[in-house]
Amino acid sequence: MSDPGLRTRVLVLAAALAVAFGSVTARLAWLQIVRHADLAAMAERQYTRTVALHAPRGPIVDRHGAVLAASTPAYSLFVQPRHVGDPVRVATRLASILRAPESELHAALVSGRSFTWLRRRLPPAVAEQVKALREPGLGLVPEPLRLYPNRELAAHVVGFEGVDGGLEGVERAWEEALAGVPGKAIVDRDALGRDVATQHVLQAPVAGHGVMLTLDTNIQYVVERELDAAWRRTGAKGAMALVLDPRTGDVLATAVRPTFNPNTFLDVPHREVWRNRIVTDPFEPGSTFKMVLAAAALQEGVVRPEDAVFAEYGRIRIARTTIRDWKKYGWLTFAEVLQNSSNVGTIKVALALGGPRYHRYVTAFGFGAPTGLGLPGESRGLVRDPERWSALSLPTMSIGQEVSVTAVQLAAAFGAVANGGTLMRPRLVRAVFDAEGREIRRFEPVAVRQVIAPHTARTLTRMLTSVVESGTGHKAAIPGYEVAGKTGTAQKLDHATGRYSHAPGVLSFVGFAPADDPRFVMLALLDEPKTERWGSEAAAPIFAAVGREILRYLDVPPRDAPPVQIVSGPAAGPAAPPVRLVSAAPAAGDDDPAVMPDLRGRPLRRALEALAPLRLAVEVAGRGVVVQQAPAAGSVLAPDARVRLTLAAPSRAGRAREPGRGEPCGSPCR
Repeated sequence: MSDPGLRTRVLVLAAALAVAFGSVTARLAWLQIVRHADLAAMAERQYTRTVALHAPRGPIVDRHGAVLAASTPAYSLFVQPRHVGDPVRVATRLASILRAPESELHAALVSGRSFTWLRRRLPPAVAEQVKALREPGLGLVPEPLRLYPNRELAAHVVGFEGVDGGLEGVERAWEEALAGVPGKAIVDRDALGRDVATQHVLQAPVAGHGVMLTLDTNIQYVVERELDAAWRRTGAKGAMALVLDPRTGDVLATAVRPTFNPNTFLDVPHREVWRNRIVTDPFEPGSTFKMVLAAAALQEGVVRPEDAVFAEYGRIRIARTTIRDWKKYGWLTFAEVLQNSSNVGTIKVALALGGPRYHRYVTAFGFGAPTGLGLPGESRGLVRDPERWSALSLPTMSIGQEVSVTAVQLAAAFGAVANGGTLMRPRLVRAVFDAEGREIRRFEPVAVRQVIAPHTARTLTRMLTSVVESGTGHKAAIPGYEVAGKTGTAQKLDHATGRYSHAPGVLSFVGFAPADDPRFVMLALLDEPKTERWGSEAAAPIFAAVGREILRYLDVPPRDAPPVQIVSGPAAGPAAPPVRLVSAAPAAGDDDPAVMPDLRGRPLRRALEALAPLRLAVEVAGRGVVVQQAPAAGSVLAPDARVRLTLAAPSRAGRAREPGRGEPCGSPCR
């Protein structure tokens, strides 16, 4: 190569080729080595998609396992508009399946977003129709649908679930337990961006836990039916009812009107309908609060049921304010003061008791503090410290004004009287269980404190029984059963005048039955009814109607039923083995001798329940609680033994073993 110019050109070309090849090599090395991970992930995103696998939400059931809320398979439909081929065609095809306007679907298909939900929680059949379209850009994700099979039944307690989890009631309060843990899966795509059916699960979802409530759907149904009828009949602004078991604090039923269907929870005139006013809305209780004053005065020895109180013929003047009775009374016994709901008589006893002692009992009964029921938004009510009271505070508080309480607080306080003086914490959740139904957490009844002595509770119960038998609560009577309770008619404050309005306000009744062995406590309340003026007319009949059904459902025999003699007969055949809970203690062996239980102090019903497994003949004499028994407790029983029980009124049984006034449960029992 003699031509220097040609040689130079060849060298330049060779250098250029070397640089170009080196650049390509360097670029390949950069892409294959340095950027390998990033580019592989980009390719993975183009041909695969990571989806969330929603965990099945745990069920909510009543105390017997009846389902109140459950989840069923469903699918949510989304679109990635950039991958949609023909938005007009896709919108037309989807409209007939989803029963939605084409214009709405078309707008979503042509939106500038990279991802848009079209419909949430479609039934499986609809989802299959969408999948059969095989349109690019459409995708389906499993997302269970929450169903409430009983519609409005216990809606305010159960609550409801939205897109982001539980929004009200138990669904919200127990969100962490119910929700479970979502999983992850990879879905392959074809060249057109359509999802391939096969999913590669990266992380399996963990099902949520179930929640068992203390509610009884049978009692709940009766309460809802009767409360709804009274609410409609009286044209009331609102209504609520609550049923508790005074022995454990279990909430057996709770109802609020107006109500809603949690399956369509958005279909309400306003969101205030969702609020569970049993726990969120405090109110002035009126005369039902006189029970607290009576309990405090009896426990402190300020007054006895037979002591006379002059009711001033229906009016008393305190701090330049005149407080009147609904009827002009002269001399009344303290029992008659409560029986006839005398404001003047109650105020006189309250003044004798004094503010500090009265305030201690008000707070000891649980007023002014949350009950710990566990529902969202629970109010503590309003109980002011005595230092902030005026000269009128003690008189007005004793008759249920200048104090506000919630329905659950008031029912729990009456429950303390019903069970012998112990305030029980209201319990709504019995247990939490896993997807296989195994109990993983149990909540036992909790006794908060002893408020009054048992003999005081029995005395007050007799006084409350006279309210129903001969006083303002006569419409709460249930034939065949003793009912104890108190009516309430509370006026509301007129904000325009600053005085209490004369229009009907909060009409209520709180009581329990049977009085000698209470199985339930119930509060019934109507807010501003149009056709009734008194709690005795409006709320007491609700108690009677519901209570009659509850006692029949619980197989509680009426008091006038003759005692049944239990006679053991020949066995028809081998009995089925009893169901044993995992946590139950092992039963005694078949060869162990039968031993006579200690029945003293028990009502007849409880005594017969204890004797039933022994299959013995029983003779009963008297009424009340067992004071004598033969054979004696602990005796070995022969197969043909005959049991004799002697009963007497509760006031005569066990008095010697109970604390008296001021010892040690004086002020108040703690």
